[in-house]
Amino acid sequence: MLCPNLVFLTEDASHDAAIDLINEEAFGPGRFVRAAERVREQGPHDRKLSFVASDGGEIIASVRMTPIFAGAVAGHLLGPLAVRPSHKNLGIGRELVRIALNAAQACGSEAVLLVGDPPYYAPLGFERTKAGALAMPGPFDSHRLLAACYNGVEAMALAGVIRHRDRG
Repeated sequence: MLCPNLVFLTEDASHDAAIDLINEEAFGPGRFVRAAERVREQGPHDRKLSFVASDGGEIIASVRMTPIFAGAVAGHLLGPLAVRPSHKNLGIGRELVRIALNAAQACGSEAVLLVGDPPYYAPLGFERTKAGALAMPGPFDSHRLLAACYNGVEAMALAGVIRHRDRG
């Protein structure tokens, strides 16, 4: 059940410090060595498709979207998705994902990818990609690479290198 004072907002620069703290709490220093982080380092995330949750004025959760190519498909990389420990298991993360997916689809994204747990993300529209068909800069578990696809694109057909759109 969502909190009665919960508000979902489009991310802006004033949220950066709170988002950094939330991600540090959720993932620790190991977050910087993940393959998805290597993609995120290639260019900026898209603030108009990134969102925060505020409870009584305090930022308690966030999700970011980074513009990518997955092979030739123009899409977004979802993440990090993080919720403060005080607000976990209330559906806030799932709602942030739904909001981000709707925004990505509305702006013409053909696929939203992430490295995550299939049982959590499958009900939100994510499917497994073909193991080994997509590459990222750094090691990752290809069985956890998931995609929500639009406009006739299929998750199992995605192939190639995942890279930031600024990298062409």
